[in-house]
Amino acid sequence: MEIDKNRRLFERYDQYLKLEKSFSSNTLDAYHKDLGKLQKYVSSEHIDLLDVTPDHLHHFIAGLHDVGIHPRSQARILSGIRSFYHFLLLEDYIQSDPTELIENPRIGRHLPDVLTVQEIDAIINTIDLSKAEGQRDRAILEVLYSCGLRVSELCNLRMTDLYLNEGFIRVIGKGNKQRLIPISARAIDELEYYFEQRTTIVPKHNHEDYVFLSFRRGTKLSRIMIFHIVKVQVDVAGINKTVSPHTFRHSFATHLLEGGANLRAIQTMLGHESITTTEIYSHVDTHRLRQEIIDCHPRNIKYNKERRD
Repeated sequence: MEIDKNRRLFERYDQYLKLEKSFSSNTLDAYHKDLGKLQKYVSSEHIDLLDVTPDHLHHFIAGLHDVGIHPRSQARILSGIRSFYHFLLLEDYIQSDPTELIENPRIGRHLPDVLTVQEIDAIINTIDLSKAEGQRDRAILEVLYSCGLRVSELCNLRMTDLYLNEGFIRVIGKGNKQRLIPISARAIDELEYYFEQRTTIVPKHNHEDYVFLSFRRGTKLSRIMIFHIVKVQVDVAGINKTVSPHTFRHSFATHLLEGGANLRAIQTMLGHESITTTEIYSHVDTHRLRQEIIDCHPRNIKYNKERRD
């Protein structure tokens, strides 16, 4: 009887995530797994899901820590559980949210690697335009940097999403949320040069509208292919940093901040739901500022000179 009640509850929650939140199948799977961990815990403690208290959740999170689950993964699991109890509160299954006063595990901020403008130019300029895919790859890197796209957004970009005369592209990001992003004149030029060659590709059925296609297969490019393109060009350029397609997104945001853009504008461009996510770039900028002060302060210059002497 208890199992049937919980099954109906999960089915309604699943509908909520699909219809109200428009979550992708991957996100739904992650939420199901996280909720499954809580269900195992409450079953072992003979607690009803609707009767869970903050104390129960503290014990549950402590158990995750004891079995060696990383704080970042703990935070993700807790996020899924928060979403579940928020749903229960909205639907009047419970009168108070047991997750409300539960703090996230402490996670040290990771400052992502960022490329300089010169390094980005060096990577793009190493592309061999004599190869069939050369101009396509050049356009890919320019759009990644110019628009700050996620790699999945780049792979799924369609011809009908391009408003090049108006200087915008439409992107469908996480949760199927759409946003318009300005695109630079340089990126537009690189795309138009690529479109001249794209006419030689015979797209497979249902791939006709995708912007970036495989010359050999006629299908849209995969995430793995984009990672490969970036890795090859970074190696050729001799850049000794850990660089992925996401590095271009980080660099885009950091350079905007350095150029005077405010965090809210950057948040909109990146499609971050929370400003907290975007605030990582203010830490990157602070890190750069500290290094400049260390390098340029006369007392440090004198001290470093004395050490060398």
